[in-house]
Amino acid sequence: MEGSQASGGDQAVQGDTAGQFDVQFEATPNNLESFWMPFTWNRAFKRKPKVITGAKDMHYTSDDGRQILDGTAGLWCVNAGHGRKKIVEAVQQQVARLDYAPAFQLSHPLAFQLANRLIGMAPGDGAFDHVFFANSGSEAVDSALKIALAYHRARGEGQRTRLIGRERGYHGVGFGGISVGGIVANRRKFGQLLAGVDHLPHTHLPEQNRFAKGQPEHGAHLADELERICTLHGPETIAAVIVEPLAGSTGVLVPPKGYLQRLREICDKYGILLIFDEVITGFGRLGTGFATDCFGVTPDLITVAKGITNGTVPMGAVFCRKGIYDTFMAEAEQAGGTIELFHGYTYSAHPLACAAGLATLEVYKEEGLFEHAAELAPKWQEAVHSLADHPHVIDVRNLGLVAGIELEPRTRAPGARGYEVFTNAWEDGLLTRITGDILALSPPLIVTEQQIDQMVEMTRKALDATP
Repeated sequence: MEGSQASGGDQAVQGDTAGQFDVQFEATPNNLESFWMPFTWNRAFKRKPKVITGAKDMHYTSDDGRQILDGTAGLWCVNAGHGRKKIVEAVQQQVARLDYAPAFQLSHPLAFQLANRLIGMAPGDGAFDHVFFANSGSEAVDSALKIALAYHRARGEGQRTRLIGRERGYHGVGFGGISVGGIVANRRKFGQLLAGVDHLPHTHLPEQNRFAKGQPEHGAHLADELERICTLHGPETIAAVIVEPLAGSTGVLVPPKGYLQRLREICDKYGILLIFDEVITGFGRLGTGFATDCFGVTPDLITVAKGITNGTVPMGAVFCRKGIYDTFMAEAEQAGGTIELFHGYTYSAHPLACAAGLATLEVYKEEGLFEHAAELAPKWQEAVHSLADHPHVIDVRNLGLVAGIELEPRTRAPGARGYEVFTNAWEDGLLTRITGDILALSPPLIVTEQQIDQMVEMTRKALDATP
């Protein structure tokens, strides 16, 4: 890293932010030692850091002054591009007006305004009527799981305590989320997790669906595994099924045609709540407001985060279908109780997050970014599938403005090739996302056709440079 000291932990983080802040508690070196980085190969990073000091529109600025084309919308979240003036100014004005307000027994106007705006754009033709605010996708998932369990108890079916997730599913990093999640590395070191959880099989069928464009033809029958699980445990014991309509973090697994519809049918048959985790797919990623719109399947609860504030201020939320909130209110009224749901967060509906959320929704609407994503989807599909002829590529999957490019793993070194491609792309000026040997691309929705071509060309170059 340019301007750094010798190597490894002695390196100093410099660049555009050096000396920027007036407040200093003590004169300590700004090196790489103290920060334990999440989901990161820390040893490799500290040997060769990748540091960002700025961002605008479609590009990051690295600490050595290079422009890095953002091929991942940050971390699936900066859907409107970086440094948007309307969002920045909304947050600046809000922090000067009201920096924090308690969410327990008190609130502030923007919380209700944002909730109303979200319900106004919610999918399902008026199917949803309430929003519960959290601070991340992980918290939104845990909130949705708790709402589902408490809902059944409120309606007199407290025996419904089982939760069903899916193999290769990612639902954040709370204990609830990793319990219903199905990514092995996220689970294996944390003990038994929640009891009473089962998993559907994943929908990845490479032999039948390899290089499918859009939704694959084969795999709807995998939803029938829910019938088997119901038979095994008794459907009357199952509270909810949670899936990502399109699984992102596991390497972009697009649902087979008819699969989500079949899940909905089985859940309806047995009175099970269906939860869609739309933390990635919400707010335009698939060319519609939500994946629910894209697939024409309406769940009972939807978790969102990331694009709700364009990644500017952390926020998550749960959309609740009509009848769920009313059930809680009726039970509390009948029992003579006060608080209807004993759950929430210190920063639920934080004023800065609400301001960022409202401004973000305005940007999406004013610039027609969901429609823009839909218009570019055919171009995106053809561009990413042009990589199918590369000798390292064994599959390409896509939908909307998201793609997964799966690489052939090296013998006895899974993930090594993917990490090298990620590193080569960074050095050439492109940010990608890696999950083992799968590259994910999901650019901000402001991307142009020329930038799509540039991303694919730079990805091919990074592949060529990797043995």
